[in-house]
Amino acid sequence: MATKAKYLLIEEEIRKRILNGIYPARELMPDQNTLAQEFNVSRMTIKKALDRLASLGLIYKQSGLGTLVLGNIPIKAAEDSPANAFDGLTEQQGAEKIQSKIIVFDVKFPSEDIQKKLDIQKDCPVYEIVRLRILEGDPLILEHTYMPVELVPGLNEKILESSVYEYLHQNLKLKFGGAYRKIRAGVPDKFDKKYLNARDTDPMLELEEIIWLNNGKNIEYSASRNRYDKRSYTVIDVNDF
Repeated sequence: MATKAKYLLIEEEIRKRILNGIYPARELMPDQNTLAQEFNVSRMTIKKALDRLASLGLIYKQSGLGTLVLGNIPIKAAEDSPANAFDGLTEQQGAEKIQSKIIVFDVKFPSEDIQKKLDIQKDCPVYEIVRLRILEGDPLILEHTYMPVELVPGLNEKILESSVYEYLHQNLKLKFGGAYRKIRAGVPDKFDKKYLNARDTDPMLELEEIIWLNNGKNIEYSASRNRYDKRSYTVIDVNDF
C-alpha cells in the first residue's frame, strides 16, 4: 500500500494538539501560512487537513477571521462515525485496530436492481463483496458492496483485508465526487445474528449508499449493517451565513 498522504499526517498531528490542549478550545489556532511553514508543505495541503478536522467538528473556519478551536464535542462517542465521511473505517479507526474478514468475494453480472443503482449495463461485470469489519476483536459492521470491475481493476483479497478506499485513492488515483446516503433502522436477519451476534430483539442500523466519482460515474453501491449498541452516525452542521 502507498505511504499515507501528507495532509493525513498533518491532520493527525493537529488533532493530537487539539485533544492535548496545545491548541486550547475557544481560541484561534495558528493561521494556514504559519502551519504551512512549520510542516514545510503548501497551503493547499494544510487546507485539506483543516477541512477534515472541520468535518469532525474539532475546528470552525471563519472566513477572514481565522480558525477557531472547538475541541471535543460532549455528545460524541468513540463508536460514532461521520455520516458524510469518504475515508472509510480503516482510516477513521486506524489500520492496527481494524480487521476485515472476507465472507464473499465474487465477480458476476449485475441484477436489474444493481444495474439501476450503479447506472451500468447488464453486461458490465461487478464485484460482489461481503466483509465483516472487526474493531479490536469485536464484530462491528457487516458490509455488502458492489463495484464495477471496469472502474476498479486489480481488486484482490489482500486489498479487501486492508483498505479498499486507500487502494482507490492512492493506487488508482480515483477521487470521490459525492454520495447519496440513507440511514434507517431494521430488524436483525440471519446474517446479523450469525456475524454481528445480534439477538432477536436488537434493532439494526443500516447505512445504504451510492458513491460516485468526480467524473459522475457510480463506483459503489453498499449496505452496511450495524448493531444499535455498536455504532452511531453523526452529522456536523456549520452555519456559514
